[in-house]
Amino acid sequence: MSSSVAIASAAVAANQAQVQMALAAKFAKMNANNAQSVVQLIESANANLQNVVKSATAPGVGTTLDISV
Repeated sequence: MSSSVAIASAAVAANQAQVQMALAAKFAKMNANNAQSVVQLIESANANLQNVVKSATAPGVGTTLDISV
């Protein structure tokens, strides 16, 4: 009787391990997708900021700095 209980316990443990691995893989994929979205958001914000800077300054203003003495 105890051997059948051990076999059942081993089967349950194996099933739980399989579910944990599947969940870990899904979470890893979700994290990768979220990281990619954050990178895209930062790149978009950077591009928008560059456009704002370009449109806010008159030509030749703020683009060079004379540091000669």
